[in-house]
Amino acid sequence: MYQNTKSKIKLLILNSSLLILVSGCGIYTKYSRPEEIRTDNIFGENVETTDTTTIGNLQWTEVYSDSYLQELIQKGLENNTDLQIARLRINQAQASLKSAKLAYTPSVSVNPSGTISSFDGQSSSKTYELPVSASWEIDIFGKLTNQKRQSEATLEESEAYKQAVQSQLIANIANYYYTLLMLDEQLRVSQQTAENWKGNVKTLHALKKAGETNEAAVSQAEANKCSVDASVLNLKLQITEIQNSLCALLGDVPQTIERGSFKNQTFPQELSVGIPVQLLSNRPDVKYAEASLKKAFYYTNEARSYFYPSLNLSGMLGWTNSGGGIVTNPGALIWQAVGSLTQPIFNQGTNKARFEIAKSQQEEAKLTFQQTILDAGAEVNTNLAKYQTAKEKVALYEKQIQLLESAVKSTQLLMQHGTINYLEVLTAQQTLLDAELSQISNRFDEIQSVINLYSALGGGSN
Repeated sequence: MYQNTKSKIKLLILNSSLLILVSGCGIYTKYSRPEEIRTDNIFGENVETTDTTTIGNLQWTEVYSDSYLQELIQKGLENNTDLQIARLRINQAQASLKSAKLAYTPSVSVNPSGTISSFDGQSSSKTYELPVSASWEIDIFGKLTNQKRQSEATLEESEAYKQAVQSQLIANIANYYYTLLMLDEQLRVSQQTAENWKGNVKTLHALKKAGETNEAAVSQAEANKCSVDASVLNLKLQITEIQNSLCALLGDVPQTIERGSFKNQTFPQELSVGIPVQLLSNRPDVKYAEASLKKAFYYTNEARSYFYPSLNLSGMLGWTNSGGGIVTNPGALIWQAVGSLTQPIFNQGTNKARFEIAKSQQEEAKLTFQQTILDAGAEVNTNLAKYQTAKEKVALYEKQIQLLESAVKSTQLLMQHGTINYLEVLTAQQTLLDAELSQISNRFDEIQSVINLYSALGGGSN
C-alpha cells in the first residue's frame, strides 16, 4: 500500500511537470531592464560623458577633506535617527526574505490527542494519538519563487532607501557646515565694516567741528553704522540657528560646533560626471525605482501563476492505540500520505482582476523608473552648470576685489593731497566690503554646487 501511494504521488508530480512545460511560459521569467527605458544622453548634449571616471565614485572623505567636517559626518552616520530607521527597514526586509525562502520547506506540526470514554457505567477506555503531520506546497507554477523574488526586490528597495538617506544626510551635514563657515566669514567682514563705520563717524564729527562737512553727512554715517550693527546681530542669530539644526541632524543637543576656516576649504579639481550607466548603479533613488519595477514584475508573474493548479503534499506519521475501533495497548504505528492538485475554476474572475492590477502596477513602476532617470540626469546637468557658473563668478569677483583694493588706496592718497574729500574714501571702502561679502556668497555657491553634484551622482551612498 505504501509503495502504491508513493507511485501515485510521483506520477502526479510528473504530470504536473509536463503541464508546466506546456502552459507555464513566462511564470519563471527573470527580470531584465526594459529596452524602452532611456539611458543614453540623460545628462544633456552639453555634458561630456565619454570619461568613465566620476566624482560620484569617490569616498566622502576624499571630497570633504576638512577634519572637523569629517568628524561631524561620522557622528551623523552613527546617531542620525532617520538613518537608524532605514537600517531597521533593511532588517525587516531581510526577515521577510528569510520567511519567503522557508516557504519552500514543509510545514511540520505535532498534534497529540487523547480521549476517555465509558458507556452505561462500564469501565472507561482510553485512546491516544501521537501524530506528526507535514504539508508541502510544490512550487511547480512559480508562485513561491516569484514571492521570494519579490522579497529580494523589497530588500533591494530597503538597501537603496538606506543609501539615499545616507547620501542626503552627508550632503545636509556638509551644507550646514559650510553655511556656518560662510556666516563666520560674513560676520568677520561685517564686524570689520562696523569698526570702519565707527571710525568714520568719529572722523566726520571732527570734520564737522572743523567746518569741512555738515550734519547730514554725519547723520548718514551714523545711520549706516546702525544698519551694519543690525546685520551683525542677524548673522549671529543665523549662526545659532544653523548650529542648532546641525546638532538635531547629528542626534545631539544644541551646542557650539567646532569648525575650520572658510578660506582654507579645498575640493577635487576635476568634477567628472562619468557615463550614464554609472549613474544607474550609483544613485540610490534610481536603484530604488528599479527595485520597485523588479518587485512589480515578479508580482505580475505571481498573479499569472494563480491561473494554474497548485500541488500540495501532506502526510502524517505517529502512534495510536485505536485502530479500526479496537483499543490496544501498546499502540501501533500509523501513517498517511496525500497528494492533491487543485485547479481554480470558480475564482477565475478574481485571478484575472489580480493579474490586470499587477500589470497596471508594473507599467506604473516602469514609468516611475523612467522619470526617475530623467530627473536624475537633469539634476546632474543643473548642478554642473551651477558649479561652472559659480566658478566663473568667483574668478570675476576676485579681479573686481583687486581693482577695488587699488581704488581704496588711490582715494586715500588723493585725500591726503587734498584732491578729494573723505566721503569719497568712505564710498570706496564700503564698495570694497560689499564686493567681499558678495564674493563670500559666490564661493559658498561654488561649494554648494560641488556638494549637490556629488550627491546627484550618488556620492556618499556607500
